[in-house]
Amino acid sequence: MKLEYTTQGTCSRKITIDVNNGIVENVSFLGGCHGNTQGISALTKGMKVTDVIARCKGIQCGKKGTSCPDQLALALESTL
Repeated sequence: MKLEYTTQGTCSRKITIDVNNGIVENVSFLGGCHGNTQGISALTKGMKVTDVIARCKGIQCGKKGTSCPDQLALALESTL
């Protein structure tokens, strides 16, 4: 399943995620801090959706109230 998620409250504007049988196969961010978003993408590849949510949900970026990892978790929650 391919999911495109429009982020809110972050420098990134969109996340594209490929999920197959509950496993994250690919994540790419449009915008955001390039090194950080590449890192998030590389670290979550091959992980269970539920594990990514558990690890990333609630992470804050400054005083924004959210972050790119948090937005990824919210996007993945919509696949459950």
